[in-house]
Amino acid sequence: MNQLKALGETNRFRICMMLLEKPLCVCELLSVLDIAGGTLSNHLKILRHAHLVDQRKEGKWVVCHIADEGAEKLIRFAASCMTDTEITDDDHDRICCSSRELCSVTKSPE
Repeated sequence: MNQLKALGETNRFRICMMLLEKPLCVCELLSVLDIAGGTLSNHLKILRHAHLVDQRKEGKWVVCHIADEGAEKLIRFAASCMTDTEITDDDHDRICCSSRELCSVTKSPE
């Protein structure tokens, strides 16, 4: 799947926008998106295969982050084309207040 097609789905775009703010653990993403863990796992797999997102294990957390500078530039360009930013602005506010220490989900979606 190409990168633009991967970003074309709303939840995947939201995930990338949140990860522009800071690396996030899977449980933080789940708390904002209000989707099932399996659905998030599928979205992350698509984003990884498109080379937009990568993840690493940090202790008991799986932390997701933007894959590289090229991916970041593409996501920022896509964001600059948005006309309605209400959802991503709300996600931004929620992520700024998040803390992975409050997470109860510690399993990695694969």
